[in-house]
Amino acid sequence: MHPNPAFRHEDRALLEALVDEIGFGMVFAATPDGPRVAHTPLLSTSDGAVQFHLSRGNGLARWLAGETALVVVNGPDAYVSPRFSGNPAQVPTWNYVAVELEGRIRRMDSDGLAGLLEALAARHEQRLSGEPWTMAEMPETELRRMMSGIVGFELEVEAWRPTFKLSQNKPPAERKAIATALQAAGSPALAELMLRLVP
Repeated sequence: MHPNPAFRHEDRALLEALVDEIGFGMVFAATPDGPRVAHTPLLSTSDGAVQFHLSRGNGLARWLAGETALVVVNGPDAYVSPRFSGNPAQVPTWNYVAVELEGRIRRMDSDGLAGLLEALAARHEQRLSGEPWTMAEMPETELRRMMSGIVGFELEVEAWRPTFKLSQNKPPAERKAIATALQAAGSPALAELMLRLVP
């Protein structure tokens, strides 16, 4: 989390929506083998928890249950040139959105894992055109075999640490110029957040 309090955003509904919309993140934890990270799809339960699954062979899978971990979800980001603001007394920087979620991990049972996988597929299949794929299409033996190779987890969020670094430390005219330049440079999502979230 960035140390500047100007870059905080405490709108919990927005944070939940960001996790839900991006749907992918990194899980970090200390293990007896050293620090480890796993990249995984995420499912927000909308009640203060995030679910995910890992391969049984992942370096985190055997250590996570009962431990405290950190989940990081990265939103849009982009390089900000000093030229964007029209103020020559600036240095290059980076604007970005990130949410850190810290909490205790519990391991899911097989029914919970199946529910997670079904919810993940339904969430992302609805974004595609055509008939949505469902787990019911898989042969039962193949589904059991594949599920035996993964482990489901749920992190109950005890701390939300968001960073919305959107040039809040700049005057409004500079901020608008930066957003316009980012839009033109191919970063429309970040530009939109700058214009909507910063007064």
